[in-house]
Amino acid sequence: MALEKITYFDLKGKRKSINVKKVSVFSWGLIFRRKSPPLFFCWRTSRTFSIFSIFCKPFTATWLDENMRATKVVEVDNWKWNIRGRGKFLLEIPKG
Repeated sequence: MALEKITYFDLKGKRKSINVKKVSVFSWGLIFRRKSPPLFFCWRTSRTFSIFSIFCKPFTATWLDENMRATKVVEVDNWKWNIRGRGKFLLEIPKG
């Protein structure tokens, strides 16, 4: 599993770098995964979309705009529905 380093800016404008696994927007994300690196989703354009956390361990969801700046950050517990954000990219970072 090859990881790729990305750089983004958090809500306070602080620059951060993280190793991620790029996945398809049709991927199930962290569902059913016991261990996983941070996952990076990319859409063609910026849009509003929802995620859910059925069968997931807690994670941090970060929506990013076209300039890799965070637009929303949510600490997601398991069994949550309709967590909405707007962006072109989404980072799912497992806790722990």
